[in-house]
Amino acid sequence: MQLPWEAIFEATNIYAMICWLVLLFAPRREQVLPLLFMAGCGLLALTYAVLIVGLMSGTLDPDGPRSQDFSSLAGVMGFFDSKGGATVGWIHYLAFDLFVGIWAARNADRRGISRWMQIPVLPFIFLLGPLGLVLYLALRAFTGKSVENAVAPS
Repeated sequence: MQLPWEAIFEATNIYAMICWLVLLFAPRREQVLPLLFMAGCGLLALTYAVLIVGLMSGTLDPDGPRSQDFSSLAGVMGFFDSKGGATVGWIHYLAFDLFVGIWAARNADRRGISRWMQIPVLPFIFLLGPLGLVLYLALRAFTGKSVENAVAPS
């Protein structure tokens, strides 16, 4: 079975973008973030799980990745050297970056960091993952809004 990897890539990208827009601009009521977590991160993670199992077993893409060795750079490059490998890799990023974005937004809300200060940082988490996380931790340290120390993940 050959999957339409381009369509899956585009659909998950659009879905993640919608989730990020909700995170950025929807009211942060008690039910919004848990729903976004389950419907956003949960669905992306489930999509990833189904696709990675099917891809690594060879059932979803007979022309799939030429490597499943994640212990070397050449092996990882071989995995991402296929449409299926690159797509599931990207969905992995989408799911985890959204998770970190939701965590940062909720963490900032609990510490009283204004939405206007969060909005410039959250897109960096979406687009550049760890760099955005570093920016959020710096914002949190700079604002002095931490209950304990500024780098603890709580």
